[in-house]
Amino acid sequence: MRSWKVAFAAIAVAVIVIAFLVLRRGDALIGGTAGAATPSPATIAMPVPVTKIVKKAVPIYLDYSARTESIRNIALQAKVSGYIRQQHVPDGTDVKEGDLLYTIDPRDFQAALDQAKAQAQRDAAALDYAHSNLDRGSTLAKSGYLAKDTFDQRASAAQQAEAALAMDQAAVRTAELNLGYTEIRAPFAGRLGRNQAPVGALISVAGAPLNTLVQLNPIYVTFNPSETDLVAIQRARAAGKVAADILLPGETQARHGGELTFIDNAVDRSTGTIVARATIGNADLGLLPGQYVRIRLAIGTEPDALMVPEAALGSSQLGKYVYVVGEGNKVDQRLVSLGPSDGGLVAVLEGVSEGERVINGNLQKIGPGALVQPLLQ
Repeated sequence: MRSWKVAFAAIAVAVIVIAFLVLRRGDALIGGTAGAATPSPATIAMPVPVTKIVKKAVPIYLDYSARTESIRNIALQAKVSGYIRQQHVPDGTDVKEGDLLYTIDPRDFQAALDQAKAQAQRDAAALDYAHSNLDRGSTLAKSGYLAKDTFDQRASAAQQAEAALAMDQAAVRTAELNLGYTEIRAPFAGRLGRNQAPVGALISVAGAPLNTLVQLNPIYVTFNPSETDLVAIQRARAAGKVAADILLPGETQARHGGELTFIDNAVDRSTGTIVARATIGNADLGLLPGQYVRIRLAIGTEPDALMVPEAALGSSQLGKYVYVVGEGNKVDQRLVSLGPSDGGLVAVLEGVSEGERVINGNLQKIGPGALVQPLLQ
């Protein structure tokens, strides 16, 4: 029993000693740091760039995926049969209207023309004789020395000679046309395709095409706006021309422009879209038929849009937001709804007011209520 009491007393003494040592260490720590005033992180003002919200007139655009189409794309076919004598321009050449592209061997057609001209000359001579004979017969018939039937025969012969000469002249024109068809020329300015009739090949009328010719300037761009956008597009067309800009993949600035020229007369019930088309200038021939592009229609202007930099926008589960410098340079988070963009600025429809200072940098280092040092840009 005595040993138990001794052990209990020893344990109590040990507990008292440990408590005394802990208290002394705490006092030492408090005394050592009492003279150093460590600022709270909440009191540090974070430098942030800010921009004042201003009103600005911005264009309203509608963007769509689109595809380019040629206005004219034809197969070059021969109108006469013969052997290809020469291809005058290489495949893929940009040609002007009237440029000579192919020549078919013209010798047979030149011979036919010469024959037709000779026939016309012979019948012209026969007509001259018939007219002279008719004039003599007219004098003799008046004096009674020529029978009426003989005079009628001479008049008929003159008329037949005139008809024969008219037929010869038509044959000459036909032969000239056929000879002209041996030269195949570009009906419009465009780009030649791949040759399909090598020199020496025998071609026939309405047979296989020799080549294809595609017009590149201007060019069509076809797209499919939704029926919900149709009212805005038609309203813009009623007010005047609707400008269209084309952007190739990877482009941020449009290099090709034109105007909306066609809207189909019915909406596709299965997709809820309608076919529309713009005519685009392509002077540098940078657009080719079949390319996927973006088309941007300018359908109006927002006169007093509140503009903020796109860099000032943040995203959360509640939507888009911006940070505004509020009372006492503290951060105020505003949920916003966005409108059209213009360059590096975007219109804010709700959530901010003109003249407020919006933060457009260091967004990851601040939060609502944080103290900031605004640096006006």
